[in-house]
Amino acid sequence: MTYEPHGKHLIAGEWRAAQIKFRSEPAHGDAFDFSVGTVELVNTAAESAEEAFWSYGYSSRETRAAFLDTIADEIEVRGAKITEIGASETGLPAARLEGERGRTTGQLRLFASHIRKGEHLDRRHDEALPNRTPLPRPDIRLMQRPIGPVAVFGASNFPLAFSTMGGDTASALAAGCPVIVKGHSAHPGTSEIVAEAADAAIRRLGLHPGVFSLIQGGRRDVGTALVTHPLVKAVGFTGSLAGGRALFDLCVSRPEPIPFFGELGSVNPMFILPEALKARGAEIAKGWASSLTIGAGQFCTNPGIAIILSDQVDTFAEATRSALSGVGPQVMLNDGMAKAYREGSMRIAAGAGVRAVLTTTCDQRDATPFLFRVSAEDWLSNHLLSEEVFGPLGLIVTVETIEEMIAVAKSFNGQLTATLHLDAGDTQVARSLLAILERKAGRVLANGYPTGVEVCDAMVHGGPYPASTNFGATSVGTLSIRRFLRPVCYQNLPEELQPDDLKSI
Repeated sequence: MTYEPHGKHLIAGEWRAAQIKFRSEPAHGDAFDFSVGTVELVNTAAESAEEAFWSYGYSSRETRAAFLDTIADEIEVRGAKITEIGASETGLPAARLEGERGRTTGQLRLFASHIRKGEHLDRRHDEALPNRTPLPRPDIRLMQRPIGPVAVFGASNFPLAFSTMGGDTASALAAGCPVIVKGHSAHPGTSEIVAEAADAAIRRLGLHPGVFSLIQGGRRDVGTALVTHPLVKAVGFTGSLAGGRALFDLCVSRPEPIPFFGELGSVNPMFILPEALKARGAEIAKGWASSLTIGAGQFCTNPGIAIILSDQVDTFAEATRSALSGVGPQVMLNDGMAKAYREGSMRIAAGAGVRAVLTTTCDQRDATPFLFRVSAEDWLSNHLLSEEVFGPLGLIVTVETIEEMIAVAKSFNGQLTATLHLDAGDTQVARSLLAILERKAGRVLANGYPTGVEVCDAMVHGGPYPASTNFGATSVGTLSIRRFLRPVCYQNLPEELQPDDLKSI
């Protein structure tokens, strides 16, 4: 390997080592030692972030936009190194990592463009009415302002786009909030290089070094210290339901409760309606198999469940089985995910009424697809069958009637996505389902597959609990910046005291 990590934390502009080390567990290639995070490092990073806020939080939109653009430039300069160590650590192919790097730099530049336009400020102005009776109205203006230092937990399944300089970090920095990242131990070398890019951008632009810090991996007390530190004002998280819920509980039990924006995954059900299944069932099955297995199924939007009428299931199940059987072993991101996938497949297989359509193996970190089918009656009676299995596992739920399909839809917990496959003759049924699904999911698709998440203005990546912990937020798209802003009203403030962004309205 041409790049050898130094294994240190970036804290307030300094690369710091710690006495305790952990060793990386790459899918292939060399393993390296990395410093374990400490509570002391959290304290230093938080204090520096608070100091940085007094300049960065009040900086111009152009200053912050230039910072985001410069970080993107610095990441691209290090592109080859990121791909090399990222592939080694995660087992992801180079093409996937290069695409993810493009998404990462693209969303940094998207936020730069977004804040230059000023649309995120939501500026409002009610002019004074001094002659109004019976009472005059004062001059009232409103603008969104940054909330302060933000903690971000890197995700395991996206070493770039949802990690060190992913969407949570990009949107917080765009808002004007310094960021402290807790890196994921599954890809510490990748996190280190991206942090080097951020550090280089800070130095090039002369920003306060506390605007960004990276604390690598470490003990559970590091995460606890980060979300409970009194200077941290919000948390962004992408990960498991259990881990996210534990951090959420810590956030709301603080003396000063803070928002926890956790994206916790879902099973992303697909409802395949009768006319669509008759007309193009084999095509839908092939598309489902492809979506189900992309990236070894390690996507939070992986469509794990398909709901169809029982009298049409045999042909669809066989078409799906045929498509899945040609998928070879894929390397999972880490040993823990591979273990959880094996356990999840056994949990589904052991469910009452569950029939195996395709069974394969999961040997250490190599995973292959599973496909099962079960009746809606058995599925509704066993909540464990509706829980996420992170990997390329599909479950077909068969219903006897459209009324039973609607009952299944109503039974789902909150989801990131829900999909309708329909043709013209399915419109009435689809309308009935849509009223339910828009209450269950943050994104509703028609005749598509949810594993592609576009980074744009209109995207929502979130949903009712347990898909996420805040149903009014998104972690993808420009709307995600609103998580780290709060409205401030200025009443009768003299023009010379008004923020520059308020004077123009």
